[in-house]
Amino acid sequence: MKITGVTLYQYNIPLKAPIAISLGTIDAARNMLVRIDTDAGLTGWGEGSPFWMIVGETQASGLAAAQDVAGLLIGRDPLAIEHCLQAILRYLPGHPTTRSAFDMALYDLTAKAANMPLYQFLGGANRTLVTDETIYINDPERMAEDARRIEANGGEAIKVKLGTTAQDDLDRLAMIRQVIRYETPIRLDANQGWDVPTARAVLSKLGDWNVEYCEQPILKSNVPGLRLLRQQTNVPIMADESVFDAVDAIRLVREEAVDYLNIKLSKSGGIYEALKINAVAEAANMACMIGCMSESRLALTANAHFAAARQNIRLCDLDACFEHAEDPVLGGIVYDGYQITIPDVPGIGAEVDPVFLANCTSVHIG
Repeated sequence: MKITGVTLYQYNIPLKAPIAISLGTIDAARNMLVRIDTDAGLTGWGEGSPFWMIVGETQASGLAAAQDVAGLLIGRDPLAIEHCLQAILRYLPGHPTTRSAFDMALYDLTAKAANMPLYQFLGGANRTLVTDETIYINDPERMAEDARRIEANGGEAIKVKLGTTAQDDLDRLAMIRQVIRYETPIRLDANQGWDVPTARAVLSKLGDWNVEYCEQPILKSNVPGLRLLRQQTNVPIMADESVFDAVDAIRLVREEAVDYLNIKLSKSGGIYEALKINAVAEAANMACMIGCMSESRLALTANAHFAAARQNIRLCDLDACFEHAEDPVLGGIVYDGYQITIPDVPGIGAEVDPVFLANCTSVHIG
């Protein structure tokens, strides 16, 4: 089998409303799609969501780099997946989101060629996942209203974006905790918004608030600070922006800096590297979470396949499409409230509606 063509799409999905985290605000999901065609008639689909304030990529920079990457793949055998991905990594050592879109398309193709759902191709078994839902930074009353809605809809865990001042964030949490049952855990994510003293001030006051963990409380480079917070507070610490690849995972494990790792395909460069990150964590008896940027259900489905294939991924944050005003994906995962069902068809089992794609700017290479 040979790759005969690659098509790149500017994949824009409007949001229901702008969403704010400590690093900035986004008003649309400006993603990229990769379609890989072969001489065997099989097609692979991949999606990347370049959250610029985290991965340092934009849609424009990603699509520009992707044209060169596409040229590298023409004529190659997509079933030699490691060979293809190593060639991409050598040419493009940065741009993890761009690489993740190609990685996803290659895994989709290879699983289809094997006539297996992706989770099975990765050695796993289908299992039902349960995602949380995220509340974004707003005034305390609005955030409490969102928390009440999520719990009323059957949410089993609520993720809360923070990362401003200690007092403002504590006010937000206090109001959220007042309106939901104690049994509903709160998951915090400061997206590097605090310094160590602020993080300590917030986390030290949450001992009886059923906080499951705090994700990336401080700058991603401050691994000693993460270790200090883990030692000095009772809230488990999760790394997100601090772990892009397996090398980062090894350092965090060696330094005993965190309790959990958040794996995101758009951040890690795709499934190939994500498998390595999870293996490092599993060897250290450290559980992982599967997370997301602002992907559509296509990439969320690939993330779900990956999570189902690895028992060490015990937490799930695959709620990005809840914020989307349109859903252009055909097939893919199905949400029953917060439970996720993964399709049992070859490959990822999702693609984008051709009618939607007809209105997307595209470039074909090959």
